Amino acid sequence: MPSRSGRITQRDIARLAQVSQTTVSMVLNDRHVPGVRIAPATRERVLQVIRETGYVADPVARRMQAGRNQIIGVFTYERVFPSTSADFFHPFLVGIEEHSERLGCDLLLFTSAPTGAGRRIFHENTRLRLADGCLLLGREIPADELGRLNAEAYPFVAIGRRDDANGPVPYVGAAYADATAELVERARALGHREFAYVGDGASPESAVDRWQGFTRAGGQRHEPTTGRDIGDILDTLLAAGVTAALAEGSDDAVNLAAAAEARGLAVPGDLSILALGDPIDVVPDRQFSGFHLPRRDMGTQAVEVLTAILSGDDVESQRLLPCQFVEGETLGPPHERDPKGR
Repeated sequence: MPSRSGRITQRDIARLAQVSQTTVSMVLNDRHVPGVRIAPATRERVLQVIRETGYVADPVARRMQAGRNQIIGVFTYERVFPSTSADFFHPFLVGIEEHSERLGCDLLLFTSAPTGAGRRIFHENTRLRLADGCLLLGREIPADELGRLNAEAYPFVAIGRRDDANGPVPYVGAAYADATAELVERARALGHREFAYVGDGASPESAVDRWQGFTRAGGQRHEPTTGRDIGDILDTLLAAGVTAALAEGSDDAVNLAAAAEARGLAVPGDLSILALGDPIDVVPDRQFSGFHLPRRDMGTQAVEVLTAILSGDDVESQRLLPCQFVEGETLGPPHERDPKGR
């Protein structure tokens, strides 16, 4: 049955084909996500339902034209330009640009209103209403701004999972918890038994998700990094017999590896180090074992969700996309240690 609006939506297609909306979106846009494979039979089943229902995706762009500017805003809570191919934010922007161009929409980058607490959307000269809706990009997004956007019913989508703020927040994020839990299981399969989470595991939401994935897989030892020397953290890990450390931040992974090797320890071997995501603050001199974020596809699907909201479609507005495992060079079987932990 179609939605209450009488139009066939992607949710209807997903229900009839017995797949997720993400799968329907990937089939419609012929998009490939690293680490995700759609079986030919599943793809054909989705296409068959599309043919039988007469679903047409193109009207999304046409409905946006009615009474709108065909402008999608992008608000960045931190500097993302100039962007090089090695920049953390570059793949997000590529995904946003490509899908916006496909829809015939222009992009408007908002960078105004820096304050002592960082950039803010709402200020006396805000030009947010120039755009039909807005994508929010940044490591941390203030909950009060999300709450106000919800209260004012302004169409927006956050890139990255965000907690509720005056109601559910539309977002497209990375499945950090699943990816982190998978790393623990991979390390366990290699013979590791003592694990540690190196990082604060608190704000923002992405850090909370990593910590939850770690504990879900049976990890318990938590070594916060704020205000602590990396050498002291390493001492604590070795004294506890830890052989696999999962580093929340790329800088934590780099610093921990350097400290271990400065003491003559082998990475991996004496200590395996796994990075929970792509590098942000540093450029590592080696390929750390861990996972890649689906950043380009997160940008693409954020545009999809926003256009569906603008068009009044019944859409899955909170999505977590799978991450891709990276074998890297820093995960291996643990060496036997002597009674002193060396």
